[in-house]
Amino acid sequence: HTEHGFTTPATGEDKHVKASPAHSTLALIEEDPEDVDPWDLPELKDTGVPWSALDTKGKVLRVLVSVGKLALLLGFLYMFICSLDILSSAFQLVGGKTAGDIFQDNSVLSNPLAGLVIGVLVTLLVQSSSTSSSIVVSMVSSGLLTVQLAVPIIMGTNIGTSVTNTLVAMTQAGDRSTFRRAFAGATVHDFFNWLSVLVLLPLEVATGYLYVVTKLIIDSFKIQTEEAPDLLNVITDVLTESIIQLDQSVLSGIATGDQEARNKSLIKKWCQTFTNTTLMNVTVPGPENCTSPSLCWVEGNITFTLKNISETHNIKKCTHLFVDVNLPDLFVGLILLALSLVVLCSCLVLIVKLLNSMLKGQVAGVIKKILNTDFPFPFGWVTGYIAIIVGAGMTFIVQSSSVFTSAITPLVGIGVISIERAYPLSLGSNIGTTTTAILAAMASPGDTLANALQVALVHFLFNISGIILWYPIPFTRIPIRLAKGLGNITASYRWFAAVYIICCFFILPFFVFSLSLAGWQALVGVGTPLVFVLIIIVAINVLQKRNPGCLPAALQSWDFLPLWAHSLAPWDKVVGAITAKCCCCCKCCQVAASDLEHREKESVEKNEKPQKEVYDNPAMSAEKEVENEIKIELQILKMTQL
Repeated sequence: HTEHGFTTPATGEDKHVKASPAHSTLALIEEDPEDVDPWDLPELKDTGVPWSALDTKGKVLRVLVSVGKLALLLGFLYMFICSLDILSSAFQLVGGKTAGDIFQDNSVLSNPLAGLVIGVLVTLLVQSSSTSSSIVVSMVSSGLLTVQLAVPIIMGTNIGTSVTNTLVAMTQAGDRSTFRRAFAGATVHDFFNWLSVLVLLPLEVATGYLYVVTKLIIDSFKIQTEEAPDLLNVITDVLTESIIQLDQSVLSGIATGDQEARNKSLIKKWCQTFTNTTLMNVTVPGPENCTSPSLCWVEGNITFTLKNISETHNIKKCTHLFVDVNLPDLFVGLILLALSLVVLCSCLVLIVKLLNSMLKGQVAGVIKKILNTDFPFPFGWVTGYIAIIVGAGMTFIVQSSSVFTSAITPLVGIGVISIERAYPLSLGSNIGTTTTAILAAMASPGDTLANALQVALVHFLFNISGIILWYPIPFTRIPIRLAKGLGNITASYRWFAAVYIICCFFILPFFVFSLSLAGWQALVGVGTPLVFVLIIIVAINVLQKRNPGCLPAALQSWDFLPLWAHSLAPWDKVVGAITAKCCCCCKCCQVAASDLEHREKESVEKNEKPQKEVYDNPAMSAEKEVENEIKIELQILKMTQL
């Protein structure tokens, strides 16, 4: 063997085989083995000194560092939860009045599919299913909306609230394996909600299942009003209320058609008010406008009646940062939106870093074992249901499903919680957020208690029905398989995650909403063929995977279609080219200029030493050729780097 070739013993011929500099043995070493499951939880190895090898000073120092890390972790978690609360307030300031206007169009709400989409869009605008549900409750209580029409809207709020943890997963796009797990752990919640709606919405339209069952529950029990408990809010409100406070009655007023509410600001100015109601003599246009014939009299051309007049007196002004700021709600909302997103992303990155540094060695092993190990046979099936109860309990404590699911998403990403365990925890969070809504509804006044409670029970029963559909039998846990499939795609093509969020939570709802505005004829005329084609494509895909022999030869694969119609690879090249041009045009100009200078310098050096290469060793010149090729490829990579 020589360095750049080998000699065949039989013929004695010299065959020089040049290795491509772009592909080396390093690529073979780094290549993942085919039998490795990408969904296996990674081993979090402890790179530090073992505890037994530490002296007393080292042990004390490690304990202090661990306590400090834990305190920092709790602090960042607190800031993360508060930033989610501020983010919700910011979205309400930016799009809250639009959300109220959307709810006002009762003719559109009579279409169940439009009601579903409105629930999704409004929850996306206000970033809180609790807020959108409370608007629905106020509309039902005021008689503007019946409980039957409110059912699809409640289903939509369930879908809209799951976008938060999907956005949180996007912050972990740096590492492919982590992003695969994090995105799948977040979207398993989305798939559960979409699949539940796919089954339960047609069932509700056909039979009124959710309305009838909740009506029976309301009529069967004599329910007393109770105060909704403040749990985590007691701690977080100290910070969030010092930054911004919103007047939720404005949103409800806009949704119920109150014209005065439209001109009010959502920013709360007065935190303590007193309303005084007095019976006063007032003039009215005529006797028919009197409150009662017995309370009506005429003096000359003037008609008088007795009427209750309410006067609101402002007692104590709020103390938050924006109480005296003379800016429109939109500007304040955009300021808070930017700040809360910066704090949220920063806290999330720091939480993941701290968890990675804390969860190592034996600690990681114990936590992973507790979270992911099933009970021994024959009680293994109980573990998932306990996880559902834990998810419901934790969500009840933090009083927000978005906060809980967003908090477990990084844990799924770094491999502490498996996606199989994250699924029941997410299902439990869906139940937990509805129990909070039920308690909040029970604090309603007596005249609106029944309607408010029925809407909250619809939300609860919808999630329970979804769990019965998609959890008890392992075969029916389709959301896990769909989330893993999407996780694999987004690990290979990370830009597809943004496409998924935009299509599922914005384009699709807006498309259906636009068709709903055009009338049910347009909705059926356009929607039915699209749904039919989608069902056929899904059926062919399943048969291609399971039993391709039963399909015609042409349909056994999608190869007869252009590559861009059945593969993401061409689109990946397009996205790569666009991002390279958009993001690096300035860098490219700088690199090109530096390359030009470098070439000029090289040419000058060559002119100065023209005779040296004549006497070069051939082996050395071959090495130089390889080096030059490597330089050229590095320059190309440098030109196209993001």
